[in-house]
Amino acid sequence: MINTEDLDSGDNGNVKCFISDNVPFILKLTRNNFYNLITDSDLDRERASEYNITVTCSDEGVPSLSSSVTLTLQISDVNDNAPVFERSSYEAYIVENNTPGLSMFTVKATDADWNQNARVSYILEDSSVNGVPVSSHVSVSADSGVIHAVRSFDYEQIKDFHFSVKAQDGGSPPLSSNVTVKIMIQDQNDNPPQVLYPVQTGGSLVAEMVPRSADVGYLVTKVVAVDVDSGQNAWLSYKLQKATDRALFEVGLQNGEIRTIRQVTDKDAVKQRLTVIVEDNGQPSRSATVVVNVAVADSFPEVLSEFTELTHDKEYNDNLTFYLVLALAVVSFLFITCLVVIISVKIYRWRQSRILYHSNLPVIPYYPPRYSDTLGTGTLPHVYNYEVCRTTDSRKSDCKFGRAGSQNVTFQNRITNCCT
Repeated sequence: MINTEDLDSGDNGNVKCFISDNVPFILKLTRNNFYNLITDSDLDRERASEYNITVTCSDEGVPSLSSSVTLTLQISDVNDNAPVFERSSYEAYIVENNTPGLSMFTVKATDADWNQNARVSYILEDSSVNGVPVSSHVSVSADSGVIHAVRSFDYEQIKDFHFSVKAQDGGSPPLSSNVTVKIMIQDQNDNPPQVLYPVQTGGSLVAEMVPRSADVGYLVTKVVAVDVDSGQNAWLSYKLQKATDRALFEVGLQNGEIRTIRQVTDKDAVKQRLTVIVEDNGQPSRSATVVVNVAVADSFPEVLSEFTELTHDKEYNDNLTFYLVLALAVVSFLFITCLVVIISVKIYRWRQSRILYHSNLPVIPYYPPRYSDTLGTGTLPHVYNYEVCRTTDSRKSDCKFGRAGSQNVTFQNRITNCCT
C-alpha cells in the first residue's frame, strides 16, 4: 500500500502514480491518495527471484512536479519443480570379471528450486534381474549418484540388464523423477575352447578307420569345438600339433577337417596318433588339445588286434599300481600297530614295577613247618639245615630242607648256590 501527499491545492495537489510496464505488477487506486501494489500474473522464482519496482507520482500542476521511490521485492521459493536428469536414459559398459565395488558411471539430476527444495538424493528402485534383486548387482550413492558394481559379472551368464534410479528432492512434499539405466557386459576371453568331437573317453580307445586304398584328400574325421565367448574370442582355428606321420595327414585351419595329404601305402603303420590343438582368437588366446586315434587298415579284426593289445597293457599297469599301493598301505598299518602294542606293553610293565617298589604294605613273615616259639624267646628247638639252589632264572630255584640235627637251640642256615 502506497500513500501520497501534495501540499498544493487544486490541480496542483492532484497526484497520479504509475509504474513501469515490464513488471508483473499494477497500481490500483483504492481511496484518496492510497494505492495498492498488486500482482498482475503468477510469480515464478525460477524466472525472476527479485524485482526492483520504481513507483513514480506526479501532480497536475504546470509545470508538473513528480517524485519516485524504488521498491525491492524478493520472491520466496516453493517446491514446485521436480529434479531433472541430464539424459533421458543412460547406457554404461563394463568388462566382465570386474572387481566388486567398481565405479561404473554417474547419473546426475538438477532441481531448479532453491536451498532444501533443490537438494537431490538418488535412490535405486526395486526390481529384479533374472529373478535376483537388482540390489545384488549394483548400488547407487545417495549423494553423488555414482553407480557401483556390487558383484563380478560374467558375460556367459548375463549379457545386459536395466534398472531405474529415482532422483528425489528435499522439499515438503518431496518431488521426484526416474531414469532408466542399462548396463552392457563386455566379453573377455576367459573360456578355452571345448571339444565336442571326438569325445575324449577315459579308458576306451576310439579310432577312426582309414582304408589303405584311400586317395589323397580322404576325409578321416572332423574335430568339432565351440567357445562360449563371443566375437573374435570365439573364432577358432585348428592346427596339427603332433602326429605319428606328419606327412600323411593335415587339419583344416578353419573347419577342423582331418584329411590325407598323400596316398596311403602298405608301409604305413596301423596305429596313427594325431594331436590337434584348437585355439581361439582372443588376446591372450586360449587353447585346448584333442587326441585322435586313426587306424590304417582294411578290416576291423586287424584294427581290433592292434588296439586291444594297447588296452590290455594299460589295464595291467593300472591293476599293478593299485595292488602295489594296497600292499604298501597294509604293511604300513601292520608296522604301526605292532609298534603301538610293543610300546604299550613296555609302559604297562614299567608302571607295575613302580607300583610294587613304592608299596607300603606290611611284611608278613613266613615260618617253616615244625616251627614253634619256646617260652616266647623266639628260638628254635632243633637245628635245621637249608639247602638252596638258585639258577640264572629265579623262577626255577629250589629249596631243600634237611633233617633235624642236634637238640641245641641254634639256628643254622646253610645256603648253597647252585649255578647252571
